[in-house]
Amino acid sequence: MELILIRHGESTGNAARQAALRAGAEVINVPERDPDVPLSPRGREQALSLGRFLAEQEPPDLIVSSPYLRSLETVRLATGRDDIRLDERLRDRDLGAFDRLTPHGIRARFPQEWRRKQELGKFYFRPPGGESWADIALRLRSFLRDLPPESRTLVSTHDAVIFVFAYLLEGLAEDELMELERTPVANCSVSHWRDGERLVFNQVSHLG
Repeated sequence: MELILIRHGESTGNAARQAALRAGAEVINVPERDPDVPLSPRGREQALSLGRFLAEQEPPDLIVSSPYLRSLETVRLATGRDDIRLDERLRDRDLGAFDRLTPHGIRARFPQEWRRKQELGKFYFRPPGGESWADIALRLRSFLRDLPPESRTLVSTHDAVIFVFAYLLEGLAEDELMELERTPVANCSVSHWRDGERLVFNQVSHLG
């Protein structure tokens, strides 16, 4: 089985988060609900660059996307195909009460939860009303079981989901996953496994 994972291109939410961090703000200015956040103009350019790279590769047997708009826009622009399946198990992590908050905002508004996160660690901590990384692992185990055997599948999804795929496919321990997570998964990067063996991770050379 081959699995090619792509992270969506830069979204307007990604750009707004960077602006909020630079300003030291508590809240990220994103008007849409998370599933409706679109690609930014830069994200659309990234998706087209990704498409030129994918056109040089063996075509996938199956394309599956997170239903979130930024992921679906990316894979549509990159592949030009309309036979894309949507699967809610590939959606981004639900941050619950932490949604639209910067780390500064979380510390200021939820100090007890911030301390609890430090105690539990990122993998097992669940924000109020949200998901932990372990919760993502549960839905991805189900997704992997449902893939056709010996298939070459292209998946358009989100950064936390890609990290948890690596955790499952490679049998990583929690500390190994957290070490891997120290380097962010880039927008429109490519990560590729064959039978659980990592071929590339977070490849961005196609973006120039």
